[in-house]
Amino acid sequence: MSVSLNLFDDSPFLAAANGRKHLHTPVWFMRQAGRSLPEYKAIRGSGSILEAIKQPTLSAEITLQPFHRYGVDAAVLYSDIVVPPHAVGFGIDVAPGTGPVAETPFRSLADLQRLRPLEADDVSYVIETVKLLVAELPTSVPLLAFAGAPFTVASYLIEGRPSRTYQNTKRMIHLEPELWHQLMDRLVQHSVTFIDAQLTAGARAFQLFDSWAGSLSNADYREFVLPHSKKVFHQLRELHPEVVGIHFGIGCDHLLESMYEAGPRVMGLDWRTRIQSARARLGSDLVVQGNLDPALVLAGSQAALAGAERVLDDNANHPGHIFNLGHGVDPTTDPTVLEDVVAFVHEKTRIEES
Repeated sequence: MSVSLNLFDDSPFLAAANGRKHLHTPVWFMRQAGRSLPEYKAIRGSGSILEAIKQPTLSAEITLQPFHRYGVDAAVLYSDIVVPPHAVGFGIDVAPGTGPVAETPFRSLADLQRLRPLEADDVSYVIETVKLLVAELPTSVPLLAFAGAPFTVASYLIEGRPSRTYQNTKRMIHLEPELWHQLMDRLVQHSVTFIDAQLTAGARAFQLFDSWAGSLSNADYREFVLPHSKKVFHQLRELHPEVVGIHFGIGCDHLLESMYEAGPRVMGLDWRTRIQSARARLGSDLVVQGNLDPALVLAGSQAALAGAERVLDDNANHPGHIFNLGHGVDPTTDPTVLEDVVAFVHEKTRIEES
């Protein structure tokens, strides 16, 4: 297959994100920078990830490591979804082996005073990291900004640590809906300000991670979450009309239509939702991101490449496809398997320029 030259005027990632063909299907991986890479372990040092993020030179180097190793088509900022509440002094950190842990969970209106609005200056170190990366990356490889969606960040603040049931979060939703919506409004402001700061500094697309939205029924999602996620996408579209937004969650097949209604340009799919099914439900022109099962990567190159081929077959040569895993890279992943996946996807989907 060949395409005309005028379709090659931007990066593979940005072309696919806008539903256009390019030289090959673009690839990047959620959590591509971090604990799975030996070069990361060599420079990371000890201490919290939130302290490492405050060192722009270190953060930039970590962000670039998977680009240099894998040849991915996008770099994603080395950061964390709890950077905004941490930056305003809420009292939350990322505990190794556990995840985000809040010293004093959010449980009352008084706690809203501890979660003041975010200002760009609060995350000046992130802005500096973005500027370093934009100067270093080739123009064909965009830097992706990201933030946690209001619901997922709220669940960490309320539960105080990762949860399987989100009982405290759901209790607040149903027993104190006014407080819930006040908290969500504050977290909308955090998400928008954090992503806007990254985009203004030079990032060229963004992903909103609603990792734990799948714990909700569709009815609860639509009433208590969707209006706030809509605000994030709407406000960022007003600030950056040409920038592509991606929406992603885990176990969200039952929320697919509702999450797309929030307003992303690209829907991120986990490994349980088929690409063809998503397009049948949301429209044939849907741009999707995903969705190789991360467990197949842990099973080695043969299993990973067979799974990658199934994903590509499911996409059926649709131009609007960004290849990714259906969740983040596991820390125990063998980097050589991801190297093989990137090379395979690029070669399998490569088209000739006419």
